[in-house]
Amino acid sequence: MGKQAVIDAVQGKPTEVVPWVPYAGVHAAYLIDEPADKYLKDPDLICKGVLNAAERYKADGIPLLFDLTVEAISMGCDHKWWEDNPPSITGHPLAKQTLAESGLKIPGPGDGRWPVVIEAGKKVMEQIGDCAVYGILCGPLTLASHLRGVRMFTDVVKDKPLAKEIMDFCGEAAGEAARIYAEDIGVDVVAITDPVASQISPETFAEFVTPATQPAIEATKKAGKVSSFFICGDATKVLQEVADVGTDGFAIDEQLNLTYVRDVARAAGVGFGGNLKLTLALSLGLIPPREDALISLAAGGATGYVFAPG
Repeated sequence: MGKQAVIDAVQGKPTEVVPWVPYAGVHAAYLIDEPADKYLKDPDLICKGVLNAAERYKADGIPLLFDLTVEAISMGCDHKWWEDNPPSITGHPLAKQTLAESGLKIPGPGDGRWPVVIEAGKKVMEQIGDCAVYGILCGPLTLASHLRGVRMFTDVVKDKPLAKEIMDFCGEAAGEAARIYAEDIGVDVVAITDPVASQISPETFAEFVTPATQPAIEATKKAGKVSSFFICGDATKVLQEVADVGTDGFAIDEQLNLTYVRDVARAAGVGFGGNLKLTLALSLGLIPPREDALISLAAGGATGYVFAPG
């Protein structure tokens, strides 16, 4: 295991060996024969699952959780729990009312799901050893889509003042989440995870996502931790904006060409992560996982690269 290798790679630095970070998420619950809904509500089970996954997969880094509903549920959003997945948001409080009318507040460490996450995180940090822990928070556009629903994606074009108000609020919420992960728990890497940000134009990304991401970046820097920006889908068109968003590094989906990703990251002086194919290699087996891993490792190289699922 190699915590420092992960920290260095996220920052774009060369490493002696390419660090490996499996995004275990609720798969960690499966590995200890627990349903996801029970697992995510129990700090002891989360700790057991994370430690087991880190050891089983000989990880250099591991997420505490990979669940982008913590912030929204902690604000009181309607949701549904699942036995084999993280919960899903089922109600969007800003779909038919304003922020002022909704009464939504930025959740702190004592609100909603945060006490469970914090207790689990502290237990993991005490026992994890030489393995970097990632605190994965919900990025501002994804959180905005939880609160507003799909209308958020037309608001950024047709009602920019409303979109900015919601994004500023979600940016503040992401900033508090980053502070909790970095200060209250003490994770090694804070990952601002905004999967839906691949669905907008580069101009919209720069106008709305970049500024809303700054509170989380600043909170992470203030705590002396490193930051990454996670994005999903085919983010080719916004990859330059992702590289320039201000985090120490970024991580991408399996759909992107890793050689292109590497070149963009190195030109920007940041780290990058991916690209073990979850679908083609790990799920369907259409590509042998070992072959897929070797291809990614060859493309990524040993400067600023974190080998991880795409």
